[in-house]
Amino acid sequence: MIRILILEDQEISRNALKEMILSACDSGQIVVDMAASFSMAKKLIESDIVYSAFFLDINLDETNEDDKSGIEIAKLIRSNMRYGLTPIIMVTSIASMEMEAYRSLHCYQYLIKPYMKVDVENIVSKLIALEHVKEEKTIIVKKDGINYRIKCNAIVYVKAIPRGICLYLKKEVMKVPYLTIVKLMEQLDTSEFIQCHRMFVVNKKYIENVDFVNRMIRMEYYNEDIEIGGTYKNHLKEILD
Repeated sequence: MIRILILEDQEISRNALKEMILSACDSGQIVVDMAASFSMAKKLIESDIVYSAFFLDINLDETNEDDKSGIEIAKLIRSNMRYGLTPIIMVTSIASMEMEAYRSLHCYQYLIKPYMKVDVENIVSKLIALEHVKEEKTIIVKKDGINYRIKCNAIVYVKAIPRGICLYLKKEVMKVPYLTIVKLMEQLDTSEFIQCHRMFVVNKKYIENVDFVNRMIRMEYYNEDIEIGGTYKNHLKEILD
């Protein structure tokens, strides 16, 4: 199911956009929440609800062109690792503000007021297609100011390095600064990924051989022995037996 949050201070516009979104999909496929203010949207974004997309009015108070609360909410969304790549659709009638939103916040698309049903339908169809792709488990990591979505299935193992981690993927090695093993494990499925050492996490499906006597693991794709930490040995045995 896709869950969308609309931030729009004008009730008529807010309800019209919701109806267009819901009419563009099968019944029950999309749930739409609405917020009329910055504070209402902030509360929902910081709640336990997980959103698949956001429709944000850039200028919440059309009498004040300097009110960029919609952009501030977009910044709040992007600061949350959970929403690093979640589609943000900027709703605007002010062309000068479009490029700022795109450049600084990597927005997915923009929607010009007054809404055209065909434009909303096109966006919804893209969101539905994107949701199907996202059903494959992924994590989000940040490097050089850019958020990357990495397929968990592509991760062979992870190694801690000074001031970051190194992702050993099936086809490449990717260094990610300022991310710890502990923080990474919060994103990974612990039924698939095992921490075998304070510096290593391995993907169970790519384990080629385990030597508990010498406390070493050999992984597919890479000719490197991964050490099993003394405090992790018994836990690893329980999982793999």
